[in-house]
Amino acid sequence: MERRDFLKQSTLASSLFFVPNFIKAFENVSKSTFKHKKLVIIQLSGGNDGLNTIIPYTNDIYFRNRPKLSIPKNNVIKATDELGFHKSLAPLKKLYDQGYVSIINNVGYPNPNRSHFRSTDIWQTASNADEYLSSGWVGRFIDKYGKNPYTAIELDDSLSLIMKGKNMNGIATKNPNILFANTNTAYFKKVLEQQTDAHLSEHNLGYLYKTMIEAKSSAKYIYETSKTYKSSLEYPNNPFGNQLKTTAEFINSDLDSKVYYVSMGGFDTHANQANKQSKLLKTYSESVEVFVNDLKKNDTFKDTLILTFSEFGRRVQQNAAGGTDHGAANNVFLIGENLKIKGFYNDAPNLVNIDTNGDLIHTVDFRSVYATILDKWLQVDDASILNKSFSKLNFI
Repeated sequence: MERRDFLKQSTLASSLFFVPNFIKAFENVSKSTFKHKKLVIIQLSGGNDGLNTIIPYTNDIYFRNRPKLSIPKNNVIKATDELGFHKSLAPLKKLYDQGYVSIINNVGYPNPNRSHFRSTDIWQTASNADEYLSSGWVGRFIDKYGKNPYTAIELDDSLSLIMKGKNMNGIATKNPNILFANTNTAYFKKVLEQQTDAHLSEHNLGYLYKTMIEAKSSAKYIYETSKTYKSSLEYPNNPFGNQLKTTAEFINSDLDSKVYYVSMGGFDTHANQANKQSKLLKTYSESVEVFVNDLKKNDTFKDTLILTFSEFGRRVQQNAAGGTDHGAANNVFLIGENLKIKGFYNDAPNLVNIDTNGDLIHTVDFRSVYATILDKWLQVDDASILNKSFSKLNFI
């Protein structure tokens, strides 16, 4: 062999020699390194009573205002010297003890509106109290950063305002099989067959056809992709547990979706609150614990952030019916592996300095929570989605 050929072959051999190490290095990289960040939003609809959820069990004002509704100290799962969890939140307290939970107290907005519908709109659109928007903040995220409607999925049969953008909406489905079947009915196909280019250029009719075409395409993608993972964990058998189970199957099937929206109703506890709220919190915390375990089992928890909010809190003082009436500021839960502030993010609610309605005064604007998530978690321009800039928090 000539010297020139020898050097050539040696170089090739050397290159091949290093290939296995190169491949091995890739094999050692966690598969989650290549995953995108996911956000799961949970709304406790009806205005959950935050003071009986995270309880100021050493505050005499709390007990004086709720002589028949306050949670006795011996029923509180203590977390700090002044705050503890409702006993039904034992599964959430386990996640808290593992460093997976951050609780932000006193979250709300200026001039709070105590109407369920209006306050939900404000939280879903990220508007001011006197501002009315037709698009939600997740919808605007889809508009600007999503290529497809399934960028955001609501686990329901109808789409909430939060998921509606100006040009593109998210997808609503509790069951991908049913969604796929519905978009393949003879009627659906017949309507789409009537579509022409001229129709697409019409304002309202074009929007309808465009939405139907996108829905059909998204339904096919969700149906086919989500078949790759079926959860084997036992979720609580209730609608909320089922929603989280389907969400876990979407995430663990590696759907290219970035936001999931789940809601749980029943928190409007004007009467006989104690037992009702206890059952609801138990359902919430047990379902979330299984959900987190499902994600951890599949190495997707590190890429997932869970936000839980309610549209408002309840009054400090109990009412005559053994319940509480609509209030203002409330606590927000963040659950994930990447929290900078584990445990309580800020001070406990101030029960001395309350507003003229007897409600807690907010110290954290809810849009600062959104801005932080958009900027630091989803890594997008938060101001363009929230229509203005809000100060960032330090929880992630």
